[in-house]
Amino acid sequence: MNALIRIFAVLHKEFLQLSRDRLTFGMIVGIPLIQLMMFGYAINTDVRNLTAAYADETDSHLSRQFIADLTASQVISMQQRVNNADELMALLDAGQISIGVYVPNDFDRRVQQQDRSVAQLLVDGSDTIILGVAQQLTSVPVHFDSQVPPARQGAKIEVRNFYNPERRSAVNIVPGLVGVILTMTMVLFTAVAIVREKERGNMELLINTPVRTIELMLGKIIPYILIGLIQLVIILSLGWYFFEVPIRGSGLHVLFAALMFIATNLSLGLLISTTAGTQFQAMQLTFFFFLPSILLSGFMFPFDGMPQLAQNIAEILPLTHFNRLIRGIVLRGADISTLWLELAALGAFMVVALTLAVARFRKRLD
Repeated sequence: MNALIRIFAVLHKEFLQLSRDRLTFGMIVGIPLIQLMMFGYAINTDVRNLTAAYADETDSHLSRQFIADLTASQVISMQQRVNNADELMALLDAGQISIGVYVPNDFDRRVQQQDRSVAQLLVDGSDTIILGVAQQLTSVPVHFDSQVPPARQGAKIEVRNFYNPERRSAVNIVPGLVGVILTMTMVLFTAVAIVREKERGNMELLINTPVRTIELMLGKIIPYILIGLIQLVIILSLGWYFFEVPIRGSGLHVLFAALMFIATNLSLGLLISTTAGTQFQAMQLTFFFFLPSILLSGFMFPFDGMPQLAQNIAEILPLTHFNRLIRGIVLRGADISTLWLELAALGAFMVVALTLAVARFRKRLD
């Protein structure tokens, strides 16, 4: 009986502690709620509405009907029309579209012939899911009018796979892993930095020094920048050696994009460290941020296939923009200047996070 009383006393103490720890209580409710919403609503493996553009060099009644039939399938979402295949490739290289539809100038003659493809799909094959979805368009019913013989009431469409001719999933996954690993390590390392100073009593020493807030934070950030760059080199080197993942773009561009992303994550980690009261809480908040980042950023599922609400949430996550940067430079050989919007988004996030961290930080014990 006495043992039960003691057990219930400890239970009562634990429940009281949990009820007073609002952050932990929020995690208990928030994590399953977020997972349920993301897996049940935001994560959609039936990918539709991939961003696309088309070049119709024929511009005839038949070619316009062909484009309309492809659009009606809802597999792709036509964003714009361009003049030729070169402009489609420029959009593909810049990551602005996933699929380009090229209709040649002899389209009307091709539809009369059984053995020729009538058009081409230029596909960003670095994501094998997108490539698989593009294959669905080759079986989309195309309805021509009486100008075409009944035996040819359809269309043979050629799929051209760019950036990943061997259709290997590692080509898409390895560059994405750079962002995932940097997010996990950089945010976690710095999230416990200020909290650790408090728990170990080092804050007492800092109080009696002339070190200012921004100096303290920069001093904590800089060592982790080097760690992040080491991780970048390790991931890309091993990806190239073991999985033959090419690096088609400039190494300097990869380095600059990684530095921006590392600085952004470190700023976020410092903000978390000024919010959490203990290292355990800092780790909880890091996981709370990491989970939606890995699921909504386009690392696991094509960004275009997610509902609009999920895409809006993903746009405020740094990992979303870095995935576009690193995959664009490494896989498509894109120039970083064509991806300046992604850099601007990372820079804005970093400035906001660092400003809030400095504003919240107090060089005191309480």
